[in-house]
Amino acid sequence: MGDFWVFGYGSLIWRPGFAHTETRRAHLYGYRRSLCVLSFVHRGTPQRPGLVLGLDRGGSCVGLAFRVPGELRDEVIAYLRERELVTNVYLERTQTVRLDDGEKVDAVCYVVDRAHEQYAGNLDEAEAARIVLGAVGQSGANEDYVLSTLEHLEALGIRDQWLEDVGRRLAV
Repeated sequence: MGDFWVFGYGSLIWRPGFAHTETRRAHLYGYRRSLCVLSFVHRGTPQRPGLVLGLDRGGSCVGLAFRVPGELRDEVIAYLRERELVTNVYLERTQTVRLDDGEKVDAVCYVVDRAHEQYAGNLDEAEAARIVLGAVGQSGANEDYVLSTLEHLEALGIRDQWLEDVGRRLAV
């Protein structure tokens, strides 16, 4: 087994947590970055859920692709499954992404399971901000997660109008 790629669109961008040899800007078609997952653990509780990002069907998403050496496959996949599949709200998929130079590669992605109880659906910016405000989980305040993601996207020159609007509402 050779090297493989992992696609990051949220916290994996700023905290991948696994060894990789290359990081490239990448575009995934058919899915969009969305605050569509109710967080009962990391950024909220069952009594006061927060929202975290998921890849939801429709649109496209610019993020980062991480090249992982093939010999680390088992270790990195185990880490990602432990991190991303805490409540099984994500489905592990391999999707084709287009790297910044136009090359297409297959990448491991975690897409939201729309049939899962934590799927929040297609929220508007005001409702998403309302849910995020004040939610806190094991990994900290929900606002910090959203604002940190926005800071890192901005530093990379990646625009996400919907998420930016949610962020503006959190800053009020």
